[in-house]
Amino acid sequence: MKYLLGIDIGTSGTKVALYSLDATAVASKTIEYPLSQPKNGWAEQDPLDWWNAAAEGTRAVLAKSGADPKDIGGVGLSGQMHGLVMLDADGNPLRPSIIWCDQRTSEEVNDLNRLIGDRRIIEITANPPMTGFTAAKILWVKKNEPQIYEKCAHILLPKDYIRYKLTGEFATEASDASGMQLMDVPSRNWSDEVLSKLGIDRSLLGSMHESPDVTGQVHRQASLETGLAEGTIVVGGAGDNPAAAAGTGVVSESKAFTSLGSSAVVYAVSDKVSIDMKGRVHTLCASVPGKWTFMSCTQGAGLSLQWLKSNVCVPEINEAAEKNIDVYKLMDSLAADVPIGADKLLFLPYLMGERSPHPDPFCRGVFFGLSAKHKRENLIRAVLEGVAYSQRECVDVFREMGVQINDMIVTGGGGRSRLWRQMLADLYNAPVSVLASDEGPALGVALLAGVGAGAYSSIEEACSAVIKKEKAISPNPEASLAYEPYYRLYSKLYLSMKDDFKALASI
Repeated sequence: MKYLLGIDIGTSGTKVALYSLDATAVASKTIEYPLSQPKNGWAEQDPLDWWNAAAEGTRAVLAKSGADPKDIGGVGLSGQMHGLVMLDADGNPLRPSIIWCDQRTSEEVNDLNRLIGDRRIIEITANPPMTGFTAAKILWVKKNEPQIYEKCAHILLPKDYIRYKLTGEFATEASDASGMQLMDVPSRNWSDEVLSKLGIDRSLLGSMHESPDVTGQVHRQASLETGLAEGTIVVGGAGDNPAAAAGTGVVSESKAFTSLGSSAVVYAVSDKVSIDMKGRVHTLCASVPGKWTFMSCTQGAGLSLQWLKSNVCVPEINEAAEKNIDVYKLMDSLAADVPIGADKLLFLPYLMGERSPHPDPFCRGVFFGLSAKHKRENLIRAVLEGVAYSQRECVDVFREMGVQINDMIVTGGGGRSRLWRQMLADLYNAPVSVLASDEGPALGVALLAGVGAGAYSSIEEACSAVIKKEKAISPNPEASLAYEPYYRLYSKLYLSMKDDFKALASI
């Protein structure tokens, strides 16, 4: 065994990456595919697009690296969470997958609360009903496409469809399945109570495993389509964020990561399960056997900065093009010259509604305190700070739940901004660092495959051996104090405007 393979089924594309046993990236390939939106608020993808991308990407990686397929010790799978894949008795997709960002299921969310009880469902599944979670999508198909549901023989998650195509096995694992709202999350298995009350036959669901468990082997047809050696093991893998946690070394208590992409996620690990009954953050099973995770999601993080860039910062776009530099670096330098508080300007990053810590589809973005003295640099600073305040709100909920965070890693495109990282360090009052090599979910599941193949004794041992961090940024005590009054005011604004957001939506 010389290599490990990670396959990450993302929303915009699938990444296939080959790693040596010391986590050095040997070769990678990303294949993109479309997103379909048949109606406003709907989001669907063709599962065969994922498979074709995974197969083509694997062939490309093998060709690029020159690796002997027999030297690949195992395959790990990661993927977008919450998607609904429905197969017939022959294993063929019955309809396009309804993916994580689809919002069609508001009536079914109400059904979940009615059928199970709004408190009981949180006690069992560790989360309030969500339009994006899988259970509501199953109910939608039962109600609106009964002829499809009657033919359904298997319900899988996106990455688990790839497992089926590789191995012929119908299986899942706890980290991804805990985002379906069909599991008893504290006991890490399917909930017979939830399934019974929703009228879902347990036989439709895959067998449950832990992330490093071997769930099957590459069969002959998959070997022909991918170039992988027949008999190569495939492990449970993980949902995208639990996989990213393994890829960043966040596999033990007190460690966490903040991902600053289009959305933002704060993710922490705990040895014991804890549930926020207010539904402000998610509790899920970790990719580490016997551990749980606490996860928040800010819908419009980097998206807010991108929106500002595209609609307000045209001079900076032009200047960056002339100087051949990254426009975000130029925006950073402008924001760095603005004092903390952006000259008394606050931004609420609710451009796409919100999930954490305010699960509210009606709220919208707000500049609060805007005056004639403010310039583009104030707006840039306010957006950066507003996203950082949102992450601090989520970390405060974690700490309220007894989760200690003393070591924070920042990943994603926003993590390249030293200014943004410093803001987070000051607001978290904790050191913030980046990784020497940020490979994310693909590396995480490759390491899980290494555990399953026996290259490492545990995912903790694997991460300790191969994950390296750059020097941490320490919090600035004076800056931390300066942010506090702005943060306290920021935290009040949503509550002050909550009813007004709904009124606006109803006009």
